[in-house]
Amino acid sequence: MKRVAVLQGGISAEREVSLASGAEVVVALRESGFDVLPITVDHDLAALLAALSPPPDVVFNALHGRFGEDGAIQGVLDWLGIPYTHSGVRASALAMDKIAAKAAFAAAGLPVAKHVLVAAETLARADPMPRPFVVKPPNQGSSVGVAIIHPGDNRMAEIARGWSFGAYALVEEFIPGRELTVGVLAGRPLAVTEILPVDGFYDYEAKYAPGGSRHVIPAALHPAAYAGAMAIAKTAHDALGCRGASRADFRYDDTKGEPGRLVLLELNTQPGLTRTSLLPEQAAHRGLSFPELCAWMVENASCRA
Repeated sequence: MKRVAVLQGGISAEREVSLASGAEVVVALRESGFDVLPITVDHDLAALLAALSPPPDVVFNALHGRFGEDGAIQGVLDWLGIPYTHSGVRASALAMDKIAAKAAFAAAGLPVAKHVLVAAETLARADPMPRPFVVKPPNQGSSVGVAIIHPGDNRMAEIARGWSFGAYALVEEFIPGRELTVGVLAGRPLAVTEILPVDGFYDYEAKYAPGGSRHVIPAALHPAAYAGAMAIAKTAHDALGCRGASRADFRYDDTKGEPGRLVLLELNTQPGLTRTSLLPEQAAHRGLSFPELCAWMVENASCRA
């Protein structure tokens, strides 16, 4: 019986999300017949290394955010020679660094939003671009720290004072329209989902609070737009060198009619893995149950060693 260690928790702002993903993965892998060892990760790296000795057959990486999906834990597992799920060091680091990822996407000919990296302390002095625009941390996930600034909004001084995500902020044009996402598994796009937040935009609460958003799968789009989103997601996955599963997030501006403008926002190398998360929903849409999805990830785990 294959022994699988599930890493959950972590030390990022997305710890609670990771704990939720990890708990679901543990149950699913046990349903599939694996010998599962849950490991709750915190700041103590020595304790994590001890928990991984003797080494399991596979590590299921259910960590999110910094140190979990930015290449850090991937490097540790490569060093230890333990196969792990999801992308490796390079792809994980690129995807987590939004500026680097946008550069890679643009080089691959993919549509990205106009953007600029600015010193956080300067945010209150002058608008970096015409409003509306989006302010976000350049290296966070789950919409942590994201704000949309519309004309007349007077929050810029408050945002600058309270900025806790490093010295810089990523500012990008606001794309009107619809929120879409496409999961990729084994290099193949699964489906296009439209995300309909109950209140405002798809922020942290809309993603994780019960009833915070509604998912429409398959999204009701013009066929050309649907095919375009699928193709862009696969190309983005390949451009960063991802393996296993990823999820590409889009804005789709159809305010002037369809087919509209697709804009790739970012690519997630560690998509959420509760049974109602976006990637598992798309896998189920294609006939792959949640336990089968988790088992596939284990069977396709690898490392550089």
